[in-house]
Amino acid sequence: MEGVVPMGNQEHGALQPVLCRILDANLDRAREGLRIIEEWCRFGLNSGALTEVCKHLRQELAIWHTAELRSARDTPGDPGTELTHPQEAQRTDLQQVLQVNFCRVQEALRVLEEYGKLYQPEMGTAFKQMRYQVYTLESNLLAGHRHQRLLRSHLYLVTSPTESLPAVVEAALQGGVDVVQYRDKNSDDGVRLQNAKQLCHLCHQYGALFMVNDRVDLALAVDADGVHLGQQDLPVAVARQLLGQQRLIGCSTTNPDELKAALQSGADYIGVGPVYETPTKAGKAATGVEYVRYAAQQSTLPWFAIGGIDPNNLQEVLTAGAERVAVVRAIMQAEQPMLVTQYLVSQLSHVQMIRDYNARMSMVISHV
Repeated sequence: MEGVVPMGNQEHGALQPVLCRILDANLDRAREGLRIIEEWCRFGLNSGALTEVCKHLRQELAIWHTAELRSARDTPGDPGTELTHPQEAQRTDLQQVLQVNFCRVQEALRVLEEYGKLYQPEMGTAFKQMRYQVYTLESNLLAGHRHQRLLRSHLYLVTSPTESLPAVVEAALQGGVDVVQYRDKNSDDGVRLQNAKQLCHLCHQYGALFMVNDRVDLALAVDADGVHLGQQDLPVAVARQLLGQQRLIGCSTTNPDELKAALQSGADYIGVGPVYETPTKAGKAATGVEYVRYAAQQSTLPWFAIGGIDPNNLQEVLTAGAERVAVVRAIMQAEQPMLVTQYLVSQLSHVQMIRDYNARMSMVISHV
């Protein structure tokens, strides 16, 4: 494509090599960032649809990356190659890798949009549209990443206030907990914000999901993976408007009617309980394992049995049909939270392995 700059010939001639260098550098930057994102869509999420979106965007960028732009490249004379920042040398988790590269692509596309208007008017429109496509891709990918992580999750920790909160949570993460929900009804907002930031960082460092109890504003402030709502909290639909599609919303239920409503509300997962009496839900009658059996038969969403579950009664809950459980005191008040977590994870994994094996055998028998 021929570059056309609507200005005098002398100014045009002086500006053209600079424009070409800017456009070449940012086309490279956008294509590299998209390739990093594409690899996760392909190998991490196994998503053909998201991979195809990335591939299409890269190919579209390649069309604009002409020989004229490439020939203007001057890597030895580029002062930017000597610049670096300490944050570029480390990545704490997968989510940061994805977010950093989405920012890189979006910034590059904005540069291409503005300088492209000087090089060729159609570039401004093309890259503006592409930038909005990347915003949509980011929302869909992060939502997909969180939902995939949720489906693989089996042990969910709900915190309770303690002076050793970060240490207990990290021990549980080291033991293999999949989801952590920060729950604190009494501390002031400054304390909650500080705790939520710290726990969110820990969870993402260990590849776990981080949820906030009740508080949509707090979840947004610390970039949590979502919120968990009780029956007296914001309706799921309102929380969804505030959080968007990329974050998760959980909903507590205590009976079949609430379960049915939660399934229709747009929640991503459901809490089922309290299975046993627990001081965490003082005054609420235990549902017993009967409600666990009901959820196992009726729920079309991932669900976690919760309420007084510990190593002593876990097997009864699993026998009733639970595949996922949430605990509070069993870990938060344990003398060795990592060891208790490891035990719970091993029991859940063992049951899941048996159920997967039985499911495969049933398929084999049905085809004989």
